[in-house]
Amino acid sequence: MTEHNLIQILNEALGWELRAANMYAHYAANIRGINRLQLSPLFTSEATESTAHADIVRKAIVKLGGVPVTERNSHEIIHTTQFDEMLVYSLETETQAATVYSKIMVEIEILGDQDLHDAIEQIYLAELRSLEELRLLME
Repeated sequence: MTEHNLIQILNEALGWELRAANMYAHYAANIRGINRLQLSPLFTSEATESTAHADIVRKAIVKLGGVPVTERNSHEIIHTTQFDEMLVYSLETETQAATVYSKIMVEIEILGDQDLHDAIEQIYLAELRSLEELRLLME
């Protein structure tokens, strides 16, 4: 894969991070009932983490000579106040992000950029941890 193609897939990841930050902030504000005690801080933390991930990915794109996207992924953010629906939509988002990062990891290996590898690997591992946490919450 060329650097141009890597930039494209990094921009895809950036779009998902921008979407996730927006979705999690929305869910943190809209969660209701007893589940708010646990889920509002979780969603707020996920929004902050997505913003941090977006910053790392943005810098990687620039480092490779690309232009970072400014628009979030167009996948609709569904408004709900139901915690179980929020968890389903969160799991869907984290699954998509993890899938994109797994593709990026393969391509970075080919490129051989160790610094970029280390930075993106940390994001990928965080996505996998989020997936596991969401799965456990849904049991």
